[in-house]
Amino acid sequence: MPSNTLPTPKSLWHTRATWPAREDRLPSAVVLGILWIGILAGFGTDFARYIHQKPAPPLIVHIHAAVFSVWMFLLTAQVLLVLRNRIAWHRTLGWIAAAWACIMLILGPWAAMASQATHIHDKLDFSAFLAVNLVDVLGFFMLLAAGIAQRKTPAAHKRLMILSSVSLADPGFNRFIGLFWTNVPTSPATFFIYVFFGNILLIAVMTIWDIAKGRLLRSFVIGAASLLAAEYLAAWLLYNPSWGAFTHRAVIVWASHFG
Repeated sequence: MPSNTLPTPKSLWHTRATWPAREDRLPSAVVLGILWIGILAGFGTDFARYIHQKPAPPLIVHIHAAVFSVWMFLLTAQVLLVLRNRIAWHRTLGWIAAAWACIMLILGPWAAMASQATHIHDKLDFSAFLAVNLVDVLGFFMLLAAGIAQRKTPAAHKRLMILSSVSLADPGFNRFIGLFWTNVPTSPATFFIYVFFGNILLIAVMTIWDIAKGRLLRSFVIGAASLLAAEYLAAWLLYNPSWGAFTHRAVIVWASHFG
């Protein structure tokens, strides 16, 4: 006897994944590939300027660059291990990566302060940019912690772990777009796009993919929206005189104590 019950439409919004974890492997690899392209394009075009910069960057900046580069290789290894179904190795390396992230949490602000201190008394002083540095590293660490907490929920774990590295995308993408966008932004909105367009692009790719597949995960939406809101706040702070005065003084204090 035929049923008169109509099929229930599939829901776009999910609190937990209702699809096989294997189906999330390809989009993770695609987003990782775009992230690599942006980083290599940005830092590759900026490398000559970095090497010949006067005054030379402090040693901690070089160490910071090396440590953050290792993170990208750790992330790539993690994605490849999942693609090859080496889940046990993925979990073991994951705890090593988590410990490495704690080093990054220290080195990120340290390198930013040291770099700003070398320019605090010249025309390149832009200490208010510390807002961007802090949002990058704090966004990375908080999303990473959320991803680790969700490690028993593969769909949420994958998205949050990738999203944590998306938080670090702007230094590479911004250096690249700076080759074409030479006018200095004059408002928080334009600065937000100028600095964070790579982050916005990657989040858009992740969101469009999930909408197309009908699998928009609540934890990802909350994480992505929170990251974008924090990044816009950083852009707004750059134009706030009180923040600029505070960071300028903070860098002067740092320079007087740590050189």
